[in-house]
Amino acid sequence: MKQMTMKTWTMIITLSKDVMRIIADQDVVPFRNRVKECAVKIKMGLVNQTKLITAASELGRNMLKYANGGETLIEIVTRGRDNGVRLTFKDKGPGIADLSLAMKDGYSTGKSLGLGLPGAKRLVNEFDIKSEPGKGTTVVVIKWANG
Repeated sequence: MKQMTMKTWTMIITLSKDVMRIIADQDVVPFRNRVKECAVKIKMGLVNQTKLITAASELGRNMLKYANGGETLIEIVTRGRDNGVRLTFKDKGPGIADLSLAMKDGYSTGKSLGLGLPGAKRLVNEFDIKSEPGKGTTVVVIKWANG
């Protein structure tokens, strides 16, 4: 299994969680709305909300495009005094053969600009991706309210 880890999450406590499936285009909007509700609940500022929702949209649409959908977990988490929203995207698609290459700006296996994964990574505070060819991909991101 190939893995790229940016941060290790320790001492994070989950305060609430919600599971949603994204299996069609029309599932993305309710998912985005739920992410926004969680961000507002922890008093995340508008700029950080926008960054989180943009990353969430990109990662959700990637699941649709490359894996015909998957499951998302939306969590409000806390670490010390910091509150954040953690999103987990899990699919059973073809996986990513070369994570290092996939994380480079401009690389795409589809007909896109190749900014999705690296762009999403830049928009959040913590980013972790694991993928195994033939088995699927899991991406976990955290955006801290004050991050």
